[in-house]
Amino acid sequence: MDKEKKFYTTSGIEIKRVYVPNKETNHCGEDGSLPGEFPYTRGIQSEMYRTKLWTMRQYAGFGTPEESNARYRYLLEQGQTGLSVAFDLPTQIGYDSDHEISQGEVGKVGVAIDTLDDMELLLKDIPLDQVSISMTINSSAAILLAMYIVMAKKQGIPLEKLRGTIQNDILKEYIARGTYIFPVEPSMRLITDIFQYCSGHIPKWNSISISGYHIREAGANAVQEIAFTLANGITYVQAAVDAGLQVDDFAPRLSFFFNAHNHLFEEVAKFRAARRIWAKLMKERFGAKNEKSMMLRFHTQTAGSALTAQQHENNVVRVTIQALAAILGGTQSLHTNSRDEALALPNEDSVTIALRTQQILAYESGAAETADPLGGSYFVESLTDEIEVKALDYMEKIEKMGGVAKAIEKGYLQKEIQDSAYRYQREVEEKRRIVVGVNSFETEEKKSGNLLRVNPEVEENQKKRLAVYKKNRNQENVKLALEALREACGKDHNLMEYIIKAVEKEATLGEICGTLRQAFGEYVQTVNL
Repeated sequence: MDKEKKFYTTSGIEIKRVYVPNKETNHCGEDGSLPGEFPYTRGIQSEMYRTKLWTMRQYAGFGTPEESNARYRYLLEQGQTGLSVAFDLPTQIGYDSDHEISQGEVGKVGVAIDTLDDMELLLKDIPLDQVSISMTINSSAAILLAMYIVMAKKQGIPLEKLRGTIQNDILKEYIARGTYIFPVEPSMRLITDIFQYCSGHIPKWNSISISGYHIREAGANAVQEIAFTLANGITYVQAAVDAGLQVDDFAPRLSFFFNAHNHLFEEVAKFRAARRIWAKLMKERFGAKNEKSMMLRFHTQTAGSALTAQQHENNVVRVTIQALAAILGGTQSLHTNSRDEALALPNEDSVTIALRTQQILAYESGAAETADPLGGSYFVESLTDEIEVKALDYMEKIEKMGGVAKAIEKGYLQKEIQDSAYRYQREVEEKRRIVVGVNSFETEEKKSGNLLRVNPEVEENQKKRLAVYKKNRNQENVKLALEALREACGKDHNLMEYIIKAVEKEATLGEICGTLRQAFGEYVQTVNL
């Protein structure tokens, strides 16, 4: 997209940068703002996609680092503009592939990363100073980030050139997803340590992606998704401020991760309302002065929970609607799910169609040619206002309980999500909500062919590689680095420096997480819902 370029409809009508009610007011929307103006209801940039499209960031990872690397390079060749890494469950909960708890799960829902060597294989021949990398990892985020940093150092890439995001959002794991390791307090410490390290060493890196995606996937509705996500955001900002950080030193690198579901207009309104709430919170509650601290920047993924195994080709249409909602709502990057993900990890043909969906929307639909195309719509503006009011009501209730941690302890957030999921399922079962191919317009199912299956030899091969890695390193150096980390846990030290040192000495992800487990203990879900 080019700032000087003019856009026209197929009939030759010129498309303006932005549309407003009339020449006198030159503004649009309830708050009277234009795109790029506080409180950013209409978008965080004045031109939006006219000058720069969203990042097309397809989420991928499976089997071995080599297999995932091949998929990344394929996607980049097809026009993807950013990478997003999916890790397997053992990696997510801090266990090496040779641990007994990892049995049967190695490489299954993402790539297995045990060592620095694995990380180097994963991103082989990918220019780290040119491609933005997103890593969906939370409990063990500090270790994966440390591996990435050490790898960049070995390649001679200045850290200030690294661009990307580490999800690093532990609160939503307690609320909705369950891949936590440590209790809440030490987990929050690790997060603020990452904030502090990134602000001083990796200025272009997003140190957290506060995620509503998994909250929505667990059954929350649109209002709950942004309410609970922004409440988590408040908790992270307050923790960083309490740790002595200045809000404008870290807030510009905060990012969010939202779901795009099927109701086109509600989803657009949800994104607009979230931006407005966050801007006001950062300015009025936390005293942010830097405009970038007030801008809610977000990645969107289309709704995995909306994909159906029945008539799975229909998912292409669902994903298109959801992606359009994200674009009309002003997302900064986007992942489009593949048609076969309700059945298996996506095959190459499926991920290509998913990427092409974004490209068609970008270059053929006209949705990218004016900022906030639905701004001023009676329906969308009304929905935006109503969602804002309802979300703020939830956030106020959480505040009165003593904040997110207390609300988690009481099981409030979990129960609200469960009740929402139950209501939705009842609506489907009673046909008050139609899902095409599931409860209406059903057909006899054909067997799905060409599904991707992870090679069962992946686990054994990964274990063998890990054994060789451990055998060839200096064991004493590893021991000393892990002891230094354990001691630092009991002191007021930033743990990122010690984790990076442990990675440099070739400690594995499981060994580093094991050391932290010894120091912090493990979180156990005790709420009886």
